[in-house]
This record gives sequence, structure tokens and C-alpha cells, in this order.
Amino acid sequence: MKNFKSKYIPALAIMSSLILAGCSDDDDDKDVVTPEPEVVVPVNVSYEVTVTNLTNAQPLSPVAVILHDTGSLWTIGESASTALETMAEGGDNSELLALEIVTASVSGAAPLGSGATETLTVTIEDQTDAMLSLATMLVNTNDGFTGLSNIDLSGLSVGDTWSSYTSVYDAGTEGNSEAEGTIPGPADGGTGFEAERDDVDFVGMHSGVVSMDDGLATSVLTQAHKFDNPAAYVVIKRME
Repeated sequence: MKNFKSKYIPALAIMSSLILAGCSDDDDDKDVVTPEPEVVVPVNVSYEVTVTNLTNAQPLSPVAVILHDTGSLWTIGESASTALETMAEGGDNSELLALEIVTASVSGAAPLGSGATETLTVTIEDQTDAMLSLATMLVNTNDGFTGLSNIDLSGLSVGDTWSSYTSVYDAGTEGNSEAEGTIPGPADGGTGFEAERDDVDFVGMHSGVVSMDDGLATSVLTQAHKFDNPAAYVVIKRME
């Protein structure tokens, strides 16, 4: 038995080593393939907004179209923001467009005359549940404006349209005196925004223009500047 062990044990050890070497993990000899990360391409969502001025002699200040997912540009019965006041008294929409709630926006290039139509396009990435708000001043008033607030666009598919007429609101920040020097439009060419507020200080429905023709002797407005609701017609179409 001694001779058997001494003769064959070394040979068995060598064979075992060879067998173990042959059973090594094949994965160690292969390159690990890492899958390429999926490239997510942003999807643009675009809306075409067409605004028609329905008034007789009330040019509309450059129209502000804003997409947002929180907040609102105004609330009936609540005080107007300084941004809204600036637009409603002087037609300057720059502060509205710069509000923190804004996720995308576009502005008309110039005032929109009576009977005129303008189409604006606003685009946002990867968001189909945005709200749309629109605001523009009736420039032959002290602080009258019209527009849309918090319109839900989530139900619009590509090619769908939504339309609405707009009412006239009073920012409640400047008294409706119609006096010379207080109206920024072509009827007067007066002062626009003034920080001091001298009215009810809340947004409400506009009671309309009185005018010199109706007995307000200090008014620079005539019956031509009177307006009925609605003031504008808006069509929103999802383009992509």
C-alpha cells in the first residue's frame, strides 16, 4: 500500500489541478456588455392662440399668452398683483411674462386694433397638462383688461381646438375717471402705470365706459369707446 500511495497520489493531485483549471468561470474570460442608456428625446407641445379684437374703438395692448401649472394671473374679488396692475393701467405685459409661475410664454409684437386678428404660438417641452392664461389691456380705459385665466389644456390632442369669448375686467387699481392725462391709449395719450392705488383694490367685472357723450364732462372718451362683453374671441389649437 505504501508503494501505491507514493506512486499515484502525485499523479492524482496533478489531474485534480487540471480538472479544476478546466472548470474555471467562463464569464471571467468574456467582456461585460453594458447596455446603452435609452436616449429620451424631449417632445415639444405647441399651441396656436388666435385672438380677435371685437371692440369698436378699444385697441388691445400686446397680448400676453402664458403657460403655467400653478397659480393664476388674477382672481375675482382679490387684489391685483403689481404685474397685473402694470399691464392693466399701462399695457406693459413684461412683468406678467416674468412671473415665477410662468413655464412658457409669448407676447404680441404690437397693439391689436379693433376688428384685427393675431395668431401667436407658444411651445413647452414634455408637458400636456399646462394651464393657459391670456391678458391684454383695453388701452382707452383707466385699468380695464380682458383675457382668460387658468384654461386647462390637458384634454387637447394634436389638431384639437378650444375657443371662448372674453369678458372685460377692472383691475380695481385706478379710478375710472376717464380724465385727461389718465388714459394711455390713442384717445388721450396719458399716463399709464402709477404705483399709487385710488380705487377699490380688487379685481372685478368692468362697469363700462361713461364718456363725454353720456354727460361726463371731464371724460376724454366718446360713445365710440364704449364696449360690450365680449371684448375678444380666442381660439386655441394644439399643433404638436
